[in-house]
Amino acid sequence: MRVLSKEELESQKDVIRTDLKENSPIFIYPTDTIYGIGCDATNKEAVEKIRAAKQRKENPFSVIAPSKEWIDENFVVNDNAKNWIKRLPGPYTLVLKIKNRCIAENVAPGLDTLGIRIPDHWFSNFVAEIDIPVVTTSVNKSGNDPMTSLDDLDAEIKSKVDFIVYEGEKKGKPSRIIDLTDEEKVIER
Repeated sequence: MRVLSKEELESQKDVIRTDLKENSPIFIYPTDTIYGIGCDATNKEAVEKIRAAKQRKENPFSVIAPSKEWIDENFVVNDNAKNWIKRLPGPYTLVLKIKNRCIAENVAPGLDTLGIRIPDHWFSNFVAEIDIPVVTTSVNKSGNDPMTSLDDLDAEIKSKVDFIVYEGEKKGKPSRIIDLTDEEKVIER
């Protein structure tokens, strides 16, 4: 497993994009809130690897969108959702109804909705540049505290990831979840 800086990730962007499309790597990355574990959200095999690492069989994952246009193309965007999308990037996960199946079915199994993020963080620019939706979920086994630094990364999860993009300790908390599928509803964690 490799630990990469922002600069190393940027310099290897084309290689990583190819690897995400041709293989099934999973990786840890920073956001504006906490560290996330992710993969190409269109790759069913990679999503299964995250489920195994987190010991999370069915609960849905969210996705970092490559762009606001991608959201408009693939999700039902009502007036309320439009107002929230204008606030992106930010520390929000917007739950929207899926219009076009643009992700692997096991990202949100059995659901016609998906949590969407665009973090207010340089990593979102990387996702936009590679133009691949990326699974985003906290780095922890289900029910445990999320990773805040390499020191508290679960050894079993660490053994299953292909690389980590690390930028030091994170002191944030998970994003706010805003359900926009009907009437606006904030979901507390």
